[in-house]
Amino acid sequence: MEMENLGGSCLRSRRLERWFDARYEPNKKEAPKCSVDEQISKKENGDDIYVDDNGWSSVLISCFRIITCFLTMMVTTFFWALIMLLLLPWPYHRIRQGNIYGHLTGRLLMWILGNPIKIEGSEYSNERAIYICNHASPLDIFLIMWLTPTGSVGIAKKEVARVIAENDLSLIIFPEGTRSNDGRLLPFKKGFVHLALQTQLPIFPIVMTGTHRARRKGSLHVRPAPLTVKYLPPITTDNWTVEKIDKHVKIVHDTYVEHLPESQRPLQ
Repeated sequence: MEMENLGGSCLRSRRLERWFDARYEPNKKEAPKCSVDEQISKKENGDDIYVDDNGWSSVLISCFRIITCFLTMMVTTFFWALIMLLLLPWPYHRIRQGNIYGHLTGRLLMWILGNPIKIEGSEYSNERAIYICNHASPLDIFLIMWLTPTGSVGIAKKEVARVIAENDLSLIIFPEGTRSNDGRLLPFKKGFVHLALQTQLPIFPIVMTGTHRARRKGSLHVRPAPLTVKYLPPITTDNWTVEKIDKHVKIVHDTYVEHLPESQRPLQ
């Protein structure tokens, strides 16, 4: 009788183990499958580790931050608009005040959004030069507002290069001409080379990574993805010539490809 009870107990124990195994195994096999951007971004070739979060709490926090950013920008814009009106007769001082507005507003907005930001090569951030930057997110605008030196203007027409040279100003340009949909570097337009030929100013590349994950095109959800802003050493342009414009464009574009993580390099 004891043997029968022991045998029955062992049999029930094995059945219970098989039941737990059956309950556990599917959970292992049916792990959710996500795209590369939605899974952990591997720290490979400079990529930061980041886990995407599309939960309702994350979306709610994002909405709160966006509304706070909008209200903050309204206040700072109104205040500096009054200053600009007072400085109408003095264009150079208006530009400098515009930069101060950008430094304060851009920094406030990025602080509100809460993305961890790593800045490298800041020793190159205060020279008179042509600053260029890759463009993959609206957040690039906030970062440029904050981080470009006082005395910088953003332009798209080479005809105003003379005005820049006469007033000892720097330029800031997005050489791709438009925003990338997926964060990958687009071909460069030639405008920044024409400006360099006219002004003889050095080119300072600014490489931004991670902004395409933080704010994607067509989405209002701002994710707390880590961002990196890297100032590269200057590229001298005093020996550039009109005959080699395409070569100059390629050299600068290749510099970006070299310093961007794999996830933001152009597809071959």
